[in-house]
Amino acid sequence: MEVFDVIVIGSGPGGYVTAIRAAQLGFKTAVVEKDQVGGRCLNYACIPAKAVLRVADVASEIREAGEFGITVNEPTIDFGAVMERRNKVVKSLTGGVSGLFKKNSVELIEGSGSLRGEGRVKVGGDTYEARFIVLATGSVKRPIPGTEFGGRVVGTEEAWALSELPRTLAVIGSGASGSEIASAYARLGVKVQLFEALDRLLPSEDADISKLAERGFKQQGIDVHTGTLVKDLKTGENSVTFTYGEASGEAGYVVIAAGRGPDIEGLGLDTAGVALDERGLIQVDGRMRTSAAGIYAIGDLVPGPALAHKASDEGVIAVEDAAGFTTHPISYIDIPRATFCTPNVASFGLTEEQARAEGYDVVVGKVPYGAVGAGTVYGDRQGLVKIIGDERFGELLGAHIIGAKATELIQELVNAKLLEGGYPEVARIVHGHPTLSEAVMEAARAVDGWLIHG
Repeated sequence: MEVFDVIVIGSGPGGYVTAIRAAQLGFKTAVVEKDQVGGRCLNYACIPAKAVLRVADVASEIREAGEFGITVNEPTIDFGAVMERRNKVVKSLTGGVSGLFKKNSVELIEGSGSLRGEGRVKVGGDTYEARFIVLATGSVKRPIPGTEFGGRVVGTEEAWALSELPRTLAVIGSGASGSEIASAYARLGVKVQLFEALDRLLPSEDADISKLAERGFKQQGIDVHTGTLVKDLKTGENSVTFTYGEASGEAGYVVIAAGRGPDIEGLGLDTAGVALDERGLIQVDGRMRTSAAGIYAIGDLVPGPALAHKASDEGVIAVEDAAGFTTHPISYIDIPRATFCTPNVASFGLTEEQARAEGYDVVVGKVPYGAVGAGTVYGDRQGLVKIIGDERFGELLGAHIIGAKATELIQELVNAKLLEGGYPEVARIVHGHPTLSEAVMEAARAVDGWLIHG
């Protein structure tokens, strides 16, 4: 029986980062992977999504070129070439992970891993032993009640790997994944319907951001339906029919983007004594330790937002704890959240509604991109930066951005919070001109009561 210091089950952004950090700490490390190196994120979800979204961004820029004095024809989408580029991007990044394994002497074991107790992991007909085991198998798609996947009813992973560019598409669920799919395909020329059971798009985001996102989606031609349940899905050879409210619909594909669940089937959690919580997630403490000695769990298997960067950080915490380092629990509310639809949406911390409900002395600063020079120069005046603060201490409670580069701009405010800065400090940091980041500074000034451009 081969013995390791650390065995990581799963090689997504949580698992592969865990393994590399473990190797850096001097642990003899192996990764068990039942599919492709890089896990679902690199092979089927995060990376393929962004590759297709980038194509949609380019198409949008071409269509808008006339506003900048450039005359071009309506772009033609070669979907086969789009998918070919998507595959190249995936191959490049997954190949990079394999290279990192070799560089750090991480052994890759192919197959499905299951716990056998006492530090043992079975993969196929072989059994391995480790001092520490990290579970990083991620999540699996879930259908909405009364439906099942199959044929032209697909999950988000399949939506980014369609064999054809459909004429019509229905997306159920307007969280990050559903919004990205709707925004991408609408800008590639597909007629898209987007359904949300709750009363607004991106329901976990601040209400002001949701409102602007819906406006942007409608400008892209997306047919938005909030407070609407989709039922009676029937898949045929070339389309799917369904009902919503009192109406009926039909689409070339229906994408269910209404939630995922932890991928724990076959892991042998009971055998190893790993406990679950009431939601079916693995119970862990702030050091990512499970109820079973020597076993850690990270990522979508445990509570907290289902984000790749969250999983990566949890993996680092797990193996650093195993190495005897002093670690600190993650403040999940302060992890940056990013949605790569158009317009971009990014946030961290509390929404205005949440902050008021928690009893803070709430102050709010809101600045549109058009208030600073870069918004006008670069053609995005509709974006918005919204900062939520606590007036008593000048604390940053949350920030919410919609518009170009929002997913990049949010990081400044996350960093300020982590370094124990508040909105008064952000307001007085010199920002380059003309940049979109000036809108972040101005929003902080607005919270502090001295907005200049607005």
